Amino acid sequence: MPATKDRTSRNRAASRRSRPFSLWREVLTAYAAPALMAGTAGVVTGQQDLALAACTSIAGTSAVVAFLVGTWLRHGGQPRRWTTTTPRVALTAVLVITAVGAAALLGWFTAQWLPAHSPIPAAPWLERLRIDLPVSAALATTIVTLRWRSTTTTTASPT
Repeated sequence: MPATKDRTSRNRAASRRSRPFSLWREVLTAYAAPALMAGTAGVVTGQQDLALAACTSIAGTSAVVAFLVGTWLRHGGQPRRWTTTTPRVALTAVLVITAVGAAALLGWFTAQWLPAHSPIPAAPWLERLRIDLPVSAALATTIVTLRWRSTTTTTASPT
């Protein structure tokens, strides 16, 4: 009886490792994880702005970035050859730098340019975007890229 249990648990562990990349699961996780962590930190430390940002700019950015990066990596079910042959760390670094750069520009645009050229007044929550967007983008890009890459190496057929 214990041998059967052991084999069953090994089969379950193997099936979890080889689970295919699921974009909706990654996006949901990319939203929920930072919302819960930053939201909890905001509540515990009494920072109302952090608790609010946790569910809006932090988690929202993470979910959007996870969706965009995951969609780009999947490339319609046929990943680009260079994304599967480039070393995992190098691929992750390139995508993180790209995503952080885009998020930093968006954060700057929203915090600086928008109040100067629109009726939206400058506010402390706008300044938070300079940090929230790039950090969220970096974390989401890293996690999605590494998860995607781990599924492509385990599901790739040997040739």
